[in-house]
This record gives sequence, structure tokens and C-alpha cells, in this order.
Amino acid sequence: MILRQLFDYGTYTYTYLIASDASREAVLIDPVKSQVKIYLQIIKELDLKLVFAIDTHVHADHITALGELHRLTQCQMVMGKQSKAKGALKYAVEGEPLVVGDLIIHPLYTPGHTDDSYSFLLDDCLFTGDTLLIRGTGRTDFQHGNSEQQYESLFNKLLKLPDNTRVYPGHDYNGFTMSTIGEEKQFNPRLQVKSLKEYCEQMMRLNLPYPKLMGIAVPANLNCGNKS
Repeated sequence: MILRQLFDYGTYTYTYLIASDASREAVLIDPVKSQVKIYLQIIKELDLKLVFAIDTHVHADHITALGELHRLTQCQMVMGKQSKAKGALKYAVEGEPLVVGDLIIHPLYTPGHTDDSYSFLLDDCLFTGDTLLIRGTGRTDFQHGNSEQQYESLFNKLLKLPDNTRVYPGHDYNGFTMSTIGEEKQFNPRLQVKSLKEYCEQMMRLNLPYPKLMGIAVPANLNCGNKS
């Protein structure tokens, strides 16, 4: 398996390039529109064919590259089944794996940050979007976010995975690149709660400012990054 972690410094977004060594078919998870040239360069250099461009949810802090990548490579644009985004060519559903050559990617519906949030599990690699961050969790105060749903997604789904499962988040603001489920159970301050009520109360206290690009990004991403 080929795995590359790419970073957009403007929005602290991680994008993941995953590919099969055998078939040379590739996937991009959470691509950023301003980084398309970099993605295409790497795909060309590694002699890959992009078959899927996937968003873990409708992003509020950057414009997705799904539409642009589809236009340039004819890859399939993938969103979660619950997404309100228009134009996706394929919808991820839990229990229906995405097959990329000899790679089997399992969609996991993990609402809470937004109502359409998904994580993706490939062997022992978990791509968590904004659901589980390194030493944090995604905010739940807009785009139909819900702290109760996020608690369920975290404690009754993602944290049930083996402790050695590697965590690759959608963002990081502190220089971390990856973690594990076991490490997050032990050291993530948001997870050191004893009840659903306690988790929801801490999320209510965050009082974070909205993302600067939210007014531009959300409408664009509801159209897969394409102009209306």
C-alpha cells in the first residue's frame, strides 16, 4: 500500500493519498482545491490513477477539490450517504466497502461534528476526518452538529477499534501527524469523561469562533466545490 499525508498550511488540513501497489489505483481523502496541482504532480510521479476523491463531510474551513479532480481526472466524487452535497457520483454507506485494487476501505458513519461525517478504515489505518482529532475532537456547534451523536460515534464506534489502530485526522493545529486509538484513549483530554452528559457539557463550553471561510466554503462544498 502507498500512503502519503499531505498538508494545506492555510487551513491546517490533512489530505491522504492512498493507492494500491498492485493496480496503481488511488484515492484522495479530504482534498483541498488550492492544492490540486500538488496532488496531480504526485499522482503522475508515482504512476497512479485516481479513482475516488472522498470528503469525510461538508467542510466549513476550505473548499473541496472533489469537483476539480473529477473534471481533470474523471475520478468518482464520493460523499457520505447522509450528505446534502449535490453532484457526488458515489455515496459512501457503512457496510458497503470501497474497493480500490486490492485495498478494501470501510466507511464508518460517525456523525456529531456534522450530520454527514464519516470516517474510513483501511486495515489498521483510520482516517477520522474531524470526528476524532489528535488530543481533541471536532466541534459540534454548526452544520447540524450534535454532541450526543459525537459521543456515540467516539465511544461506541471508533474507540472500540483495537488500540493499535493508527489515527490519521483531518486537521491538526499543533504539529501532530498521527496517533493511535490507544494513545487517544489515554491522553486525549476530551475523552477523559465519565458520561455522555459530561462530554456534552465540555463541548458546550468551547465557545469557538466560526471558521473564517465558512460563508464561502459551505455553499461551495454543497456543490462538491464546483461553481453553482
